[in-house]
Amino acid sequence: LVGYAIQYGCIAHCAFEYVGGVVMCSGPSMEPTIQNSDTVFAENLSRHFYSIQRGDIVIAKSPSDPTSNLCKRVTGLEGDKILTTSPSDFFKSYSYVPVGHVWLEEDESSFKIRPLSDFGFLCASLNGHRFSDD
Repeated sequence: LVGYAIQYGCIAHCAFEYVGGVVMCSGPSMEPTIQNSDTVFAENLSRHFYSIQRGDIVIAKSPSDPTSNLCKRVTGLEGDKILTTSPSDFFKSYSYVPVGHVWLEEDESSFKIRPLSDFGFLCASLNGHRFSDD
């Protein structure tokens, strides 16, 4: 019995580590793409074959609570210049994404009221106002 438990435990570990696992996303930060309490399958295979690109949604450990996961969208890659203040601020502040890191943000849903023909939720663009190519 112990042998089977160890064997199945190893198989489960390998499956979750290399193939992927189920993650429950909480909070409204990725709405409307991912709703609060949505359950997603986070696959791990593609990271071995492809590099992370702008627009990818990733699961990351929370820097403030390492036992919790965050679902965020990649908006900047290493070396990118990112606007870290609002575009309407008089003094603009920029940061550069360090080597070996990516810049993650939420989808920041908003609701448009006027004109009535565009009434409804707006999806943020992948780069929004934060990415700078200079």
